[in-house]
Amino acid sequence: MQDYHEFLDKILIDSHTLQKRIAELGAEISRDYQGKNPQLICILRGGILFLTDLMRQISIPHTIDFMAISSYGSGARQSSGQVRLTMDLKDDIHGRHVLLVEDIIDSGYTLSSVLELLAVRKPASLKICTLLDKAERREADVTIDYCGFVIPDKFVFGYGLDLDEYYRNLPFIGIVNPDRFQTPE
Repeated sequence: MQDYHEFLDKILIDSHTLQKRIAELGAEISRDYQGKNPQLICILRGGILFLTDLMRQISIPHTIDFMAISSYGSGARQSSGQVRLTMDLKDDIHGRHVLLVEDIIDSGYTLSSVLELLAVRKPASLKICTLLDKAERREADVTIDYCGFVIPDKFVFGYGLDLDEYYRNLPFIGIVNPDRFQTPE
């Protein structure tokens, strides 16, 4: 696997800026959900770093759970359009105030499918918190309640977002230079 320095075009969002904005989101969520004991649902795998940092910034009692959704094939750069639930929630969300925590939203199709799946379970409320929003790529109508950053339509990686399952561990969001990135054989 290549060293990421070989194909990093530039750092889009540095670690300090990420953590500052996540603290702001945590404070906002804490105010809005005061007395509601929200259930944070993380969409794996990309959302895990965001969730762990975000929940440390939420000052009110809350619980967490996880879902895994697949809409990308191996090595895919964009959604296949086919959404598949690969891991369901452990907890019942009926009557709970649910905050769906996502790493990135682009077309909105995957998120729209997840919202439909969760809505039939009758939560008291269902809102979305995303770290990154590629608003210019939106095709499905979804309302984002908490957004870290609106980003351009660039191929990004780091801070939970992978390149062929690698580089999730990086503390920043980088833009890939596609001319220099080689998909492993």
